[in-house]
This record gives sequence, structure tokens and C-alpha cells, in this order.
Amino acid sequence: MDTVVRDVNVIDGTGGPSYRADVALADGRIAAIHRAGDGGARPTARRTIDAHGLALAPGFIDMHAHSDLALLRDPAHEAKAAQGVTLEVIGQDGLSYAPVDDRTLAEVRAQIAGWNGDGSDIDFSWRSVGEYLDRLDHGFDGHGIAVNAAYLIPQGTVRMLALGWDDRPATDAELARMKQLVAEGLEQGAVGLSSGLTYTPGMYASDAELTELCRVVARYEGYYCPHHRSYGAGALQAYEEMVGLTREAGCALHLAHATMNFGVNEGRAPELLALLDEALAAGADISLDTYPYTPGCTTLVAMLPSWASEGGPDAILARLRDDAEAARIRHVMEVEGADGCHGVPMEWDTIEISGVAHPELAGYVGKTVAESAAERGEEPWVTARRLLIEDRLGSTILQHVGHEENVRQIMRHRVHTGGSDGILQGAKPHPRAYGTFPQYLGKYVRELGILSLEECVAHLTGRAAARLRLPDRGLVREGYRADLVLFDPETVAAGSTFEEPRTLPSGIPHVLIDGRFVIEDGKRTDVLAGRAVRRTPTARG
Repeated sequence: MDTVVRDVNVIDGTGGPSYRADVALADGRIAAIHRAGDGGARPTARRTIDAHGLALAPGFIDMHAHSDLALLRDPAHEAKAAQGVTLEVIGQDGLSYAPVDDRTLAEVRAQIAGWNGDGSDIDFSWRSVGEYLDRLDHGFDGHGIAVNAAYLIPQGTVRMLALGWDDRPATDAELARMKQLVAEGLEQGAVGLSSGLTYTPGMYASDAELTELCRVVARYEGYYCPHHRSYGAGALQAYEEMVGLTREAGCALHLAHATMNFGVNEGRAPELLALLDEALAAGADISLDTYPYTPGCTTLVAMLPSWASEGGPDAILARLRDDAEAARIRHVMEVEGADGCHGVPMEWDTIEISGVAHPELAGYVGKTVAESAAERGEEPWVTARRLLIEDRLGSTILQHVGHEENVRQIMRHRVHTGGSDGILQGAKPHPRAYGTFPQYLGKYVRELGILSLEECVAHLTGRAAARLRLPDRGLVREGYRADLVLFDPETVAAGSTFEEPRTLPSGIPHVLIDGRFVIEDGKRTDVLAGRAVRRTPTARG
């Protein structure tokens, strides 16, 4: 054996009772589990970890991550490794960097610079999904990446590639091209399809178009992961739309960051859960993820009405510079409620600037748009418009519109999994990027008792692996990959706060990927054991 974790409290990811055991690792897998009280000799190895007082769980699976470029930029990637995350699902919200051509790559880099940076430090040597996954495998000088990564094909990028930024139905030929791109991505190892239906150009797709793409996903036994059309005024209708669409397509559904935000949805989580329970009882295959915080996080440009974003970043900036067009945008945002802000009129005192692309604009960071406007003696729209133009749409925001009771009720649901939705860019990112998983274990398990420890670990591991259809991950079981986290249930806690968002967690001394220590004695090692996690199913029919 390579390593034995001795006398540890095993929380195996099934949700069942924990038990004490020695867990032996060899060749990157769990080779033996010797429970306390079992007969026979205890396993020995070249290295023994005395884990008395610690819990051993499968490595946490971040079902909603925005590390698409961070994994290639930062070999340490402590934001996730230190939390015990051993697998991230990227390609989220319908916008990422494969499949692309030269035009589309330039456009998507500009559009989501607020999520991932502009990519000027990245060698974009890929164009297809398979080539991107190969690039992740290669990582840093051929040695891999910090943690494992699975990829969702981004529907918005696919639409951008097939028909550009036009707000119109796809032609038959364009739809056939999109279906081909989705099929190719799944054949090359992607686990499913994502959408960002409040982001352009993905939001221009009709339900009929999305259903056809989901039929392709269903053939390959993947899943559809939509950021649906509203988390605000039309939230329940948007959830119903996604449930109905995927039922018609015969496709598994995973609801991204399944929240009920804004004042119109306070106390309405039971309505969402009743909708899901009814669909599940009727045979639907549904799961969801959430982060254990109330504020959301996105880009400032995402708040604009969709028609203002038609044509891409340059067209957006041209409209913002035009006084008449800007006045029209303002009216929709502040009076009618833009679809980019989920149909809710803008409340500028809830929009906090968390990061800017250009350092000379750093004075906005950490303040709401309303606060910055008051400092300048101007109306909030004037401040927001100027920032969008001067930062070339690169500003990120925290949106303080969530409700704690909704967060707690949704996380209890039996199909719930954990996702950070962590954006790592900006001077003051959302603390969920560095704290989601210890926040679940420390605050919501130990302090509040919202979930039992065994149940919470199942949400963060086994249940997520089952959604991804990964047969040898997500459980502490003999023969499974040794992607594991050792933590202290009495001290594990998120260190990140809204004031100090990049503080690392406490109470997680060891994290292993393929049996190799990524975190050892609370410190990041130089091990790069992460790889692209591919699924290669055969298409049905």
C-alpha cells in the first residue's frame, strides 16, 4: 500500500451512518477498508496518517464552477484545492471557450472577461471541446492541473458559432449545425450542455430550439444544465419551462444555482420544491445545485436588456455611448425591469461592484452603484453607464437580493448538490469562490444543524457523482479513485468573508487526488494530479 489513513471516521458519500476504519490507498485508488472491529490484520503502508478525530470523505464536487481559464493560469488553484474540491464542472451558463473558431473565441473572451479575465495570459491553442480537454490534461508543462475538471458544452457559444449574435430563430441548417456541434462535444468527452438564458446570445434560443439540442444530449445520456430565463419576477415559470422542455426531450435536468431571489420571491422556496417533487414523482430526472450564501454574483453588463446586447460587445458599447439608446436602456432597467435583471426594476443599492478589468477604476470596488453615485453627486444610472463604458463591460458585481430561508429550504432537498458558482476575478470576489464547501460543513451542519454531516457530505459528493454518471468517484468504497478529503468536523469553517474574500478555510488538513496529496498538513503541495474527466458514452438510436 502507498498510504493508510488510520483510525478515521469515514463518511462515505452515501448518506449512511459514519464508521471508524483504516483506509488503505494504492495506485491512485482505495485498495482496502478495514472497519473497526473487523478481524484480521490492519493494513500497513509506506506512509501512515494518524487521523484520529478527523473525518474522511470523498473529494467534494463543485457542480457549478467558473475555473475555465483559472485551471490553466494558476497551478496552485488554492481557491478550490484548499476547500477539499477534487472535481469542478466548468463550461457553465452557456458561455465558455470551446467549441469556437477564431471569430467566436475573440467574442466570447470579451463577453466573459468579467468571469475569467480577458485571457491575454493564455495560449488558446484549442478550438474543439476535445482539444480543450486535452489542454487541461497537459496543464502546466505536461504535468496536469490542480484539480479534476468535467466540461459542459456551452449553448450560447454554440449558437454564437453557428449563427452569430442575431436575435432570431435558427434556420434548419443552423439548427443542424448546432446539433452537430453538441454531438461532437459529447463524443469528445463533455458531460452535458449548459445554457445562460439571461445572457446573450444563448437567451435568443426558443424552447423548440433548446428541446432539439436536449434531444441530442439525451441520446448521449448527458444532462442539461440551464441558468434559466428568470430568477426574479418569472422564476417559477422559468423553472416550469425547463422541467417541461427536458421532459419532452427525454433529457436529465440539473438546475444551476437554484435560488429564489428578489423581494417578489421571499418565502417562496416551498413552491419551487413542490414543483420539483411533482415532476420527480412523475418520473423526471432532476437535480440542482446551490451555494450557501444569499447574494448572487455576475457581470454588470448582464443586467442590460437582451436587445441592448444584440450584436456582441462592440454593439453594446455603441448603444451605451449613444444618448438616445442609453436613455431607452435606462428606462427598461429602472422602470420596466430588464430581462437581464430577471424582470425586476434595478435597485442600485443592491449592486456592489466586486471587480473591474482596468485598475484605474478600482475606486468603484466594494461600493454599491448607489454609493459611488452619491459620492459623485449624480444619478446611479449615470455612474453605471460610465463604468460599463470605461471598463469595456469587464466589471463584476455582487447582487444582494437573496433570502436566507429560501437558501436553507432548498439545500435540504433530496436532489440538492453543492456548487460554488465561484468567480475568481476581481479585487473583491464573492466569498463563495473560496468558502462554499467549508461553509456548508461549518455553518449549516455544525452551527445550524440544517443538514446532518452524513447527509451534507452525500450532497457534496456521491449525489453529484451520480448526476455526472461517474462510476468510480464520489464514494469511499474499495476500487474507487482515491479522491479524498480529511477534515475536522469540529473546526472546519470558511475563512472567506465579504470583506476578505480570498481567505482560505480552516479545518481541512489533507486533500488527495488519485492518492496524491494536493493539500498536506494544511498547505498546498506542488502536486498537479488533476485531469479532464471525460465521459465517452455511445449514442442511443
